[in-house]
Amino acid sequence: MGRALPIVLLVAVTVYALVEAVLTPRQHLPRKVWWVLGIVLLPVLGPAAWFVVGRRSRRAPGQQSGGPAHPIAPDDDPDFLRGL
Repeated sequence: MGRALPIVLLVAVTVYALVEAVLTPRQHLPRKVWWVLGIVLLPVLGPAAWFVVGRRSRRAPGQQSGGPAHPIAPDDDPDFLRGL
């Protein structure tokens, strides 16, 4: 069982990267097919490259990671507050 753990972790990371790349909207990632092929054909380098470079390219310039791109509540929306 101890020898299978690295293989299981590699498969899990590869599947996670693959699902995340496939679910990324095409307008955020124009070279989606190449990312998917890279993740599948390069078992260690593909997912690593996705997590380092691919995920970063999904964000708009100047957008913070983890934060929403639009207001969540009406009191966070400047257009809504201007209309009051």
